[in-house]
Amino acid sequence: MSYDHVLLPSGAAATPDAVDAYLSTQDGKPAADVVAEIAAELDRRNAELPESDAFLAAPAADGTIGATLFVSSPIDAVGHVRGLLFELATPHGYAVYDPQLTWLIDPADHVPVAVSHGGAGEFPYLTNKLVQQWIPELSQPGPYLIVESGDQIYIQTYRNEDGRYELEYRDGSPERHFGVRVEDPQTVADLIWSWTTGDRSRFETLDWQRLTF
Repeated sequence: MSYDHVLLPSGAAATPDAVDAYLSTQDGKPAADVVAEIAAELDRRNAELPESDAFLAAPAADGTIGATLFVSSPIDAVGHVRGLLFELATPHGYAVYDPQLTWLIDPADHVPVAVSHGGAGEFPYLTNKLVQQWIPELSQPGPYLIVESGDQIYIQTYRNEDGRYELEYRDGSPERHFGVRVEDPQTVADLIWSWTTGDRSRFETLDWQRLTF
């Protein structure tokens, strides 16, 4: 069984339905130079590995259609392939679409931070649109999100089974680690995005408690 990702230009679509509509406009078009370049690099790296370690289910060059690139990988290589796609596509202003999760990960207005999503793995940046989508959807077995900008500098949340969120942030040391319980996912998403962009003005409205371990 394989897992698919699709690359498309940033801003070409804003919703999963719009992605499908955009993809249909690319049918029959020759591969754009940028997707041909990305596909060639994926195939080159894949060819360097033993067949047992291959991360592509089919040659990436076969998935070039117009300004889009379809990439198929084995299930156990999803995290590795996604990381490669961000590495190769983001500098070219390309978004990554995951049709299995119906997630459109567009780099427009992104902030480069290390993001750990409990249900989907690692991501190299965050956008307001993504955090607004992800926080209400957090669920078992990994209902958490961590956003890290430096050593011991992070904000994280965990969604409890009752729907409430534990929200914590650390500012560089255990002595600067604070937490609060929040019921509203919108508030959690807004606070995480504010923290990511360096705006702490809304933090003063909550009763943060220093955490000790």
